[in-house]
Amino acid sequence: MAQENQNGASKAAAAVTFTAVRPQLFVEAPKATDAVQFYKAAFGAEEVNRTMHPKRKADQELPLILSAEVKIGSYSLLVSDLADDSDALAKTVGTGCTICLETDEVEAAVGKAVAAGAINECATATADGESACCGGRVAKLKDPYGFVWLICSPAKKPVDVVA
Repeated sequence: MAQENQNGASKAAAAVTFTAVRPQLFVEAPKATDAVQFYKAAFGAEEVNRTMHPKRKADQELPLILSAEVKIGSYSLLVSDLADDSDALAKTVGTGCTICLETDEVEAAVGKAVAAGAINECATATADGESACCGGRVAKLKDPYGFVWLICSPAKKPVDVVA
């Protein structure tokens, strides 16, 4: 199948395989270190890697995190400081993103996150049902950095319907 480029040239579309999706969360500088600690306490995250901002001199300016990779379950995300002089493509913190974590222990996960500093935005997890985004029990939290997290039970397996 041929595709047209923006300049009108035609070329064959190459197959692309992605190996991971890694969201990057920007927090107001210098709070990335605090955010990583929060994700460890609230969600059992494990810090895998950290890269400090190369333009900052530790003895002259507050060192900032360019990216800290954390794993929650088998998935990774990046946490970064967003400074005024940042080259980051996104220039806002804590908006436009909802992260869904699945667990069979919704209430325990919510309790742990709230104890670490998250705000529970619903009094109780919603019951199983069609309205739940993940198909099971769902609770909505906001972390201290403005990100919204849904804690949900895994969706039930669909039943085959004979037509």
